Amino acid sequence: MTSAIELAGVWKFYGDYAAVRDVTLNVEEGSCCALLGRNGAGKTTLLRILAGLSSFERGSAQLFGVSPRQAHAGFLGHGIGVYEDLSARENLHFFARVAEVAQPESIAAEWLERVGLANASDMLVRQFSRGMRQRLALARTFLHTPKILLLDEPFTSLDDRAIAMLSELLVESRRRGATIILSTHQLREAMVIASHVALIENGRLRHAGERTEAMLDDPGLLYRLHA
Repeated sequence: MTSAIELAGVWKFYGDYAAVRDVTLNVEEGSCCALLGRNGAGKTTLLRILAGLSSFERGSAQLFGVSPRQAHAGFLGHGIGVYEDLSARENLHFFARVAEVAQPESIAAEWLERVGLANASDMLVRQFSRGMRQRLALARTFLHTPKILLLDEPFTSLDDRAIAMLSELLVESRRRGATIILSTHQLREAMVIASHVALIENGRLRHAGERTEAMLDDPGLLYRLHA
């Protein structure tokens, strides 16, 4: 299988503190890797490196053989990444144009419907609830059908219906061949979707491999095995 994501000996420092320590990880094209770890383990830093939003001091990182900044991955981080003084429709139209998507207006309308925001399409985002903003951010992340999706706690602030919608989007993305790294504390939802798992602790990769049936039956198994 072709590696979509390749990390080799990556270190990231904040002053003297190593947030990511000598991480080597290959993620195969078309797979979904659940990136697990407790708060402060280094998951967000690693995803930001892969998204090209954070530099690193040692090692190498490539997405389909190019640097993260050249890869145009779909990234959803903690900051939501939408403009509060634009409407939902204006936001998606803008991001569709930036991504050079054909027919940006129709794509924006399609995704507003898809994430359940069609009735709020002309509201300013600053009037949205946290859950509505998260759904808009999901639409922004998926609308250009990226080959790689990097998702940091995407289930945050979503109700059960929206969680089901996101799970469907992830399954759909895998069917079309997208590669996904998904960082989450929602272990049960992640294990259902994931083909592989990686566990990071104190900046170091403690485990990487296929998601097993035992992990599906007991989502917290990996944490206990590496306690």
